[in-house]
Amino acid sequence: MIGSFLTRGLTMVFGYAYPAYECYKTVEINKPEIEQLRFWCQYWILVAVLTVCERIGDAFISWVPMYSEAKLAFFIYLWYPKTRGTSYVYDSFFRPYVAMHENEIDRNLLELRTRAGDMLVLSWQKAASYGQTRIFDILQYVASQSTSMPHHAQARGAKARRTSGVPNSQSSSKAQAAQPETEEPSSPKSSTSSSQHQKEVAEEVGPSKLPSHVAKPDIPPVSSNSQKADTASENTSQLAETEVEESNAK
Repeated sequence: MIGSFLTRGLTMVFGYAYPAYECYKTVEINKPEIEQLRFWCQYWILVAVLTVCERIGDAFISWVPMYSEAKLAFFIYLWYPKTRGTSYVYDSFFRPYVAMHENEIDRNLLELRTRAGDMLVLSWQKAASYGQTRIFDILQYVASQSTSMPHHAQARGAKARRTSGVPNSQSSSKAQAAQPETEEPSSPKSSTSSSQHQKEVAEEVGPSKLPSHVAKPDIPPVSSNSQKADTASENTSQLAETEVEESNAK
């Protein structure tokens, strides 16, 4: 862990920081040498290629022992004044390969550029149409809310009026229902006392002098059985009297 961290730090120093400083001194000279500028341009081209390749190759060959140390040694080999491996690697491997596929690379770059432009225009159109639809939906929602507010207010007012009118009607119906209940019925004592008073008045005054509005006391009707019993008793008494008279006459 410590070894890999130290190796990465040394690679950043000797592979990027120190070559960048040397390139700066070469550029800032009053009369820079063309060969020196050419050398540093070749170096940075190779470093760029290695940086792109290592992003893909590290996932497959980073497990190889001494991989980080080998990469550090290769960076130093490229710029070290005694080796100056940049010129050898560039002239022997990189330039022949690029020169062989230069036309194909240019055509692919042009196609990629046109496709990127088309994709950018298409994505911009989609984003603009989506933004327009969203803005239209928002405006429509706001308009619908603004129009529905008065209807909601009217409905609430009508509901409030209904709720306020219901207790009044209920209270009035309850009062009407309670009125018959408040009238107390005449007690049986008062009715009996009035009937007794009427009987006393009738006995004192007589039946002829009673006013028309005074009701006569009700006389219970005699049943037919009692009438028959009375007639039978009268007949028997008459027979008994006739027998007694006959016996006295003899």
